[in-house]
Amino acid sequence: MDAREVIARLRREEPPGEAALRWFAQGLADGTVSDAQAGAFAMGVCLRGLGEAERVALTQAMRDSGTRLAWDMPGPVLDKHSTGGIGDCVSLVLAPALAACGAYVPMISGRGLGHTGGTLDKMEAIPGLVTGVSEARFRAIVDEVGCAIVSASADFAPADKRLYAIRDVTATVESVDLITASILSKKLAAGLEGLVLDVKCGSGAFMKTPEAARALAEALVTTANGAGCSTKAVISDMNQPLAASLGNALEVAASMDVLCDGARGALRDLTVVLGGMLLEGGGLARDAEAGAAQIGAALDSGAAAERFGRMVAMMGGPLRFAEDWRRFLPEAPVIREVAAPQAGYVTAMEGEALGLAVVRLGGGRQVESDAVDPAVGLSDMVRLGAWVEKGAPLCRIHAARESAADAAQAAVLAAVRIGPEAPVVPDLVHERIG
Repeated sequence: MDAREVIARLRREEPPGEAALRWFAQGLADGTVSDAQAGAFAMGVCLRGLGEAERVALTQAMRDSGTRLAWDMPGPVLDKHSTGGIGDCVSLVLAPALAACGAYVPMISGRGLGHTGGTLDKMEAIPGLVTGVSEARFRAIVDEVGCAIVSASADFAPADKRLYAIRDVTATVESVDLITASILSKKLAAGLEGLVLDVKCGSGAFMKTPEAARALAEALVTTANGAGCSTKAVISDMNQPLAASLGNALEVAASMDVLCDGARGALRDLTVVLGGMLLEGGGLARDAEAGAAQIGAALDSGAAAERFGRMVAMMGGPLRFAEDWRRFLPEAPVIREVAAPQAGYVTAMEGEALGLAVVRLGGGRQVESDAVDPAVGLSDMVRLGAWVEKGAPLCRIHAARESAADAAQAAVLAAVRIGPEAPVVPDLVHERIG
């Protein structure tokens, strides 16, 4: 097999074939394929596209380029993946709730990307907690607690790690085929029996339009099922933050409000929907509605909070985090309210701009080497459709410095629109796929 021939087939608009894609993925992992050849391959896929069978083959080949986990558990092995948004801390609530319902959740997560927050960064806002654990420790936590939220090891889907870095510098990130293979190669290598995908749509998502979100959701579902993992998806709204907080420690606090204090709202609502679908698919509920009721009961009873606390302790965090979480989370030295410049309804939000404001506060990375400040962000965000009086708070800024708070205030005022007429607020769940 030769990398030039695989690229030439793409150029001639011929299907490369399963064997060629498997060879190419292994070449990405072991260095046989050069950076130039990887870039040409990515551009060829971006311009030509792949058929469904080829997309499945590429996903499986990238999955098989490194370590694959296998589980022997007394319950189904389940997980979820979100395509990225703002204020989206569902994983922190859903994983322990699923565990409390009898599922096992080996959740291998990522860091912040662009304007969106990363689950690992949120977990690491908890003092002492370490997400980079050995496989043996990962297995021990999942076995004892039922869930673990960890980072991928270096030998986990190495073909994807290499190709993603190439795509980032060759303007080939926005290919549905390559996005699908990238997401699923890592998830499927975790040895899952069931998966639900939360594809975000709106101003705070990577997919801004329903058409783009649907195309990605359908590609993900057909590819994952074609690769042997029972998978469904929802398209959920991201025209405003899911939780009312953006920022790592602030989103942990929002999650604990749901887990420990019974907070209602969009974060809990979406958690219950996704969890219900997973419990149905895993055979732990007769249908998605019954599964949703089980997830709600696990949250209300405190069983999910207890699982989260045990997971935190086994990952190096405080032993009694769930009982006294407010004492442990870091706080920013500068906290100020952003006042509404006029009275009216909140008609729209530029979600991506809000996410970037948090990044500039230090809550994310502008370059890979940046350190993340877990305490900064935005909290108490006003919701779409709310009426605000002039001078009423639109949100609270949590900053390390007054100058950073000034910049964030200007960004919030530019991102939140106020008008005289109430808007039509989109449903939280737009559509279910699969």
